[in-house]
Amino acid sequence: MNPTAMAVVLALASAVAYATAAVTQERLAAGGRQGGLPRLLLRGAWWGAVGLNCAGALLHVAALNYGPLTLVQPLGALTLVAAVPLGARLAGRRVLRIEWRGVVLALLGLGALLPVTAGAAPHNTLSLPEALSVAAVALALIALLIRQGHGARGHGIRHAAASGVTSGVASALTQTLTVALAAPRTAAAIASWRVPVVAFLIAAFAVTGLLLSQSAYASGLGAPLATLTLANPVAAAVIGLTFLGERLHGGPAGTTLALAGAAAAARGVVLLSRAAHRSEPQAPVDSPPPQLTTTPVAAGSLRPL
Repeated sequence: MNPTAMAVVLALASAVAYATAAVTQERLAAGGRQGGLPRLLLRGAWWGAVGLNCAGALLHVAALNYGPLTLVQPLGALTLVAAVPLGARLAGRRVLRIEWRGVVLALLGLGALLPVTAGAAPHNTLSLPEALSVAAVALALIALLIRQGHGARGHGIRHAAASGVTSGVASALTQTLTVALAAPRTAAAIASWRVPVVAFLIAAFAVTGLLLSQSAYASGLGAPLATLTLANPVAAAVIGLTFLGERLHGGPAGTTLALAGAAAAARGVVLLSRAAHRSEPQAPVDSPPPQLTTTPVAAGSLRPL
């Protein structure tokens, strides 16, 4: 199997793991708003979601070893595609027509991006000053995102955007670490300051991204997951194109195809976000309809756990 195909297969498996974790996190957040994160830390299901995130991360790291950031990161949009039927099934409802439209557009857009972004296995890495600069800019942007805006929905979207940026940066740093360790002069790389510093940054960004996503899912699954899904490849693509020498193939025609594919995928994600937001208030098929006229305060308790 060639490197591009291997990268795609591993990225798909990673997306499924991330999607399962996202659905689990959202459902736990829906049932644990009163206790917050400390209460979730006592739930075995939450640690199961953490394990799924770790599995997704390992598969993602393996994919980055075979393909460039501009190829692997957009495939993360399939996390949302996989989360839609899974979330609908667990909520006891059917997948809506608008959701299928979003899935088709997202898949078509990603299909258009693959031939333009596919390339050889990565070999360029971030230098230590570049890694520190990227981390500093990302931290400033994350701080700005989580401090701006008002309202529960705005809170979820801002924290999801911050989580997406965090994940994109962590992926870029991870690729630097894996390529450096796979190089012929591995011993020299380990002995340098770059490897331990980059490893520390990866761990810090990974934990921060997990906590930010958990906070974002407190406002629902659709809009936060869609925002995270879009912010992640944008952040990674900026780093890849700016520092790692990655580029789009095919000249002007390839760039046009990439832009069209990105627009189609973005539109699909938006449709999925809107559909997921519409379906959030619905009770499971097995549950009796909520009596909003007599007990409006208890409506939130009908969300399935």
